[in-house]
Amino acid sequence: MDVRLLNHTPDPERAIAAAARLCYAPVGAAELLETMSDEAVRRVLKIIITSGHTSALEHASYTFAVDGVSRAMTHQLVRHRLASYNQQSQRYVTYADEPTFVTPPSVATDPAALAAFEAATQAAFDAYRALIDAGVPAEDARYLLPNAMESKIVITMNVRELLHFFELRCCKRAQWEIRALALAMLALAEPTAPYVFMDAGASCRRGPCREGTMTCGDPYPKAPKRE
Repeated sequence: MDVRLLNHTPDPERAIAAAARLCYAPVGAAELLETMSDEAVRRVLKIIITSGHTSALEHASYTFAVDGVSRAMTHQLVRHRLASYNQQSQRYVTYADEPTFVTPPSVATDPAALAAFEAATQAAFDAYRALIDAGVPAEDARYLLPNAMESKIVITMNVRELLHFFELRCCKRAQWEIRALALAMLALAEPTAPYVFMDAGASCRRGPCREGTMTCGDPYPKAPKRE
């Protein structure tokens, strides 16, 4: 898996604070963006985050490029609907060379399971190539391609949705591949807005686990308290 931060809102914390402060200010957001002190920015961020009035977080966004992930994972990912996605198309991309499949760790460490997995994925791809060679359109031949097929996707989320995504998918109960993606995205985003993302991740970083009876019982260390 290769995860890269393509771009994000410049100075995202200041942009968020200016948008939030505008509701109570006699001047415009552009002036606030330029004139607010760092202390004021931090103060506004603390108020909106701790109060739960987080609509202003939607004014900053992040775009990630993700390669080397499975279709099984991206099917989970696009359930996060408050985001924008562009994914490599199996309709327009014809796989002429040997494909890459994402192998789950539980399969990779079991020789018998790995042999069965590799035989099945190879058979599926061989059948796919046979249909392509017979003149079947790629959009129809792709019905044979398994969920393990490697894919590429571009993701754009605003900060409010990112925090929600991190809460659900950084959790130790999340499926292993999407959890690896979420942790990688958080590691890239956190340095750009350290105050906003200081307690991002699974709910147990901020308080009680929200998984209820499904809790893993192994909480993360608590995040630093916002000052």
